[in-house]
Amino acid sequence: MRILLTNDDGYHAPGFAVLEAIARQLSDDIWVCAPAEEQSGAGHSLTLSQPVRVRQHGERRWSCTGTPTDSVMIAIGKLMPERPDLVLSGVNRGANLGDDVTYSGTVSAAIEGALAGIPAIALSQVYAREGMGDTVPFGAAESWGAKVLAPLLKTAMTPRTLININFPALPADAVRGIRVTRQGFHDYGRGSIVEGTDPRGYTYYWFGLHGIEHSLGHDSDLEAIDDGYISVTPLQLDLTHDASLAALRSAYEN
Repeated sequence: MRILLTNDDGYHAPGFAVLEAIARQLSDDIWVCAPAEEQSGAGHSLTLSQPVRVRQHGERRWSCTGTPTDSVMIAIGKLMPERPDLVLSGVNRGANLGDDVTYSGTVSAAIEGALAGIPAIALSQVYAREGMGDTVPFGAAESWGAKVLAPLLKTAMTPRTLININFPALPADAVRGIRVTRQGFHDYGRGSIVEGTDPRGYTYYWFGLHGIEHSLGHDSDLEAIDDGYISVTPLQLDLTHDASLAALRSAYEN
């Protein structure tokens, strides 16, 4: 099985090394193409206004100056002689739960794989508090990653879907198990914009991640993580709200 690895935290991120260790428990045919620098929050953006440059780090290993989406597109379209059988993105430093998936470069890299018709999975490690930097522990992902992925590799994925996995902020032996969940909803709140002044006296703004209000669903990814479980959430690329179609068609008929 040929596996393409990517992420949004950057080629040198600690979680990316964790992802490779997980992938090598599943296959020896591993290919790597990830952003050269951190691209957290890049979403499904594509670099169009400037060239994207690629640097080779070894056999089957590259970084690129673009986004997670760029990395997947370049790997599939230019760097790999044959298409991968699977795209794995992560392991992200931090949660990609609920509405996070709309911002997440990690999830968006998996989306790009799914758009190309390739089974794709995003993996993220939740952590307990802000400001941890590279001290974020990945123990839950390291110990549980291959165990969570193995059943998925035996299950046929519906076209134009992907899987979003989140590991709770717990030691591996404290994880309670695995839940298949819905995408939940949470609100970062308007208080998460931090204002400061640069050395020249100009105001700047930095988006923070505090002040999250959770709206827990009965079977949501947010609830599973809060309960100490790994969440496995199927996502679809079709964003059409089917229930609104009839009402909108009727509105234009009048």
